[in-house]
Amino acid sequence: MPCPYTSQTWNTLYVSPEDYLAAEKVSPIKHEYRQGEIYAMAGASKAHVIISGNVFALLRNHLRGSGCIPYIADMKVRKETSNFFYYPDVTVSCDERDKNAAEDFIRYPRLIVEVLSPTTAACDRGDKFADYRTSESLQEYVLINQERVSVECFRRNAEGLWVLYPYTQGQEVQFASVNFSWAIETLYEDAIEIG
Repeated sequence: MPCPYTSQTWNTLYVSPEDYLAAEKVSPIKHEYRQGEIYAMAGASKAHVIISGNVFALLRNHLRGSGCIPYIADMKVRKETSNFFYYPDVTVSCDERDKNAAEDFIRYPRLIVEVLSPTTAACDRGDKFADYRTSESLQEYVLINQERVSVECFRRNAEGLWVLYPYTQGQEVQFASVNFSWAIETLYEDAIEIG
């Protein structure tokens, strides 16, 4: 069983991707989908929301006019071969196929950012990262700690291996996949006190 957000799945029977998408359009809460099972998502903390918003705002300003589009929390990422739909906190796609598609999800992310919470950290580091790594378009996977100044950036190198680039207080965070860097403290503005 993948990392559930609540103690119960929405349905214990196999659900097709098509049925999931139809139900998700009318659902008052968001659900993630993995290999035929649906999991309700819990709400986010204030720090989580602020950090996600800071990342999105920085990326939106940087990417304007570049052909790359950042998406925030409500955009699903789909990978058919791994059979999942996830809602990353922030995603960037630079692929024309995503721009021109009518679906409520993207298939070709270049960058995925997850803000860690105590209930989802193990999942974000484990099953989700394993699933995301099956995406050929993904170049960077970023985990941001919401309780202390710490960013873990995993980059796919030329050999296809994922290499960790950790950042902490006083450093510049680099998102090489979109050619952007800024002071780490900017990510945490208004979210946590930095001493």
